[in-house]
Amino acid sequence: MIEKLVWAAFIAAIAGIFYLSGDGIYRYPCQDPANWETPQCKPPICSATRTCPSDLTGGASYVTQ
Repeated sequence: MIEKLVWAAFIAAIAGIFYLSGDGIYRYPCQDPANWETPQCKPPICSATRTCPSDLTGGASYVTQ
């Protein structure tokens, strides 16, 4: 009985962490397609930290003109 309560508490704690963690989908802001047009996600700003969308998604995510 006590083992089941421990497992239930563990699962509830994990679920609570995911619920309270906010967005939790994108590790970096430039991974979110909604942010690809922001200045922080365009070279040369993102090149210094390698957080450009193309670096994070593995391909060309924006068009340079």
